[in-house]
Amino acid sequence: MARNDMDDAQKRRDQLTTAPKSGKADADPRIEVVEEGDGSPRRIEIRDDAAVRPGGEPPLTR
Repeated sequence: MARNDMDDAQKRRDQLTTAPKSGKADADPRIEVVEEGDGSPRRIEIRDDAAVRPGGEPPLTR
């Protein structure tokens, strides 16, 4: 399939899985967007099952 024939989700998956050592899990969703009734975004949340999270590991406490 030509890249021009792909929708946004297919382009994202293609981009995230073509890198060396990448796998299908690399293209798994990492966020959830909760929308208002009119379709405008209300909240963007990091999914609990996301393998990669912003900020990396929690800081170590001493």
